[in-house]
Amino acid sequence: MKGLTKNIGNSYAIPKRASNNKIEIKNILISRPNHRLGNQLLLTPLVQEVINTFPNCKIDLFVKGGVAHPVFENYEQIDKIIQLPKKPFNHLFKYGWCWLKLKKKRYDLVINGDKNSSSGRLSTQFAKATYKVFGDIDEAIEADYKDYEHISKYPIYNLRHFLEKLGFPKNHNELPVLNIKLSEEELSNGKKILDAIVKNDKKTICIYTNATGAKCYSEDWWETVYGRLEKVYPDYNVIEMLPIENISKISFKAPNFYSKDIREMAAIIKNTSVFIAADNGVMHLASASLTPTVGFFSVTNMNIYQPYGNGSVALNTNETTIDDWFVEIDRILD
Repeated sequence: MKGLTKNIGNSYAIPKRASNNKIEIKNILISRPNHRLGNQLLLTPLVQEVINTFPNCKIDLFVKGGVAHPVFENYEQIDKIIQLPKKPFNHLFKYGWCWLKLKKKRYDLVINGDKNSSSGRLSTQFAKATYKVFGDIDEAIEADYKDYEHISKYPIYNLRHFLEKLGFPKNHNELPVLNIKLSEEELSNGKKILDAIVKNDKKTICIYTNATGAKCYSEDWWETVYGRLEKVYPDYNVIEMLPIENISKISFKAPNFYSKDIREMAAIIKNTSVFIAADNGVMHLASASLTPTVGFFSVTNMNIYQPYGNGSVALNTNETTIDDWFVEIDRILD
């Protein structure tokens, strides 16, 4: 599919406009048809950028699976979420109907959230819109921004570059970070849950020892990290967030918790001092809770997926040592 769709959008030319005509962009479609939690969270900076640029806009999202609903629950500008079924061949009618919905509405602007997504390119092409951003990185962006590879950042750079071509002023504002927009009520509830786990007034370090496939570190690796955390930070609680599989790489030695509610998970994390995990969706959830996050990378491209903002740091464990990791943890806790 990637081979078949890679050239979609290459022939797109920005419509010409009269110099005295003011461009009004109110109805916007953002396409990111991927069901993974991490990929929906990584879309939140682009959504914030659109809202910051067009405060009175209404945004529709074209996604897959149900995770976008809790992720964007507190984004008032989100109008509709067009949700492709996670398993399309089991729900062919619903799958086709979601695509037809793209033709039912005329948009001012359509943005593909991932240049490497076949369905993202197809939906951008398929939707009716005055302006379309397919997501390919311009050489000027590569030259101007060292972090252009990041999956959350390059769509924003692309949008800004596109809008400049339309006559909008150059945007020098700081890039938005991942943000699930937790409410005060959610944060308060998260604190109550955390207090019930630790049962003291000490600050808390939270670890998450699971990940998918080759991204997952061994029991011995996590045992070493956990043991050092306990030794170096006796004035902190060290707790573990468990995955849905209810497994622990440290044999459940730390106080632990589990939740099926991603917003509740984020609220608990927000009440901790630092979150430590390998590259996975929950790492991005911690980042989106605006908590300092330490992300360990060994197989995936750190430049594309690293946590950023709020003092967060990414560490390539093939090129650094445990001493290096704890220097960064010290920096965050200080």
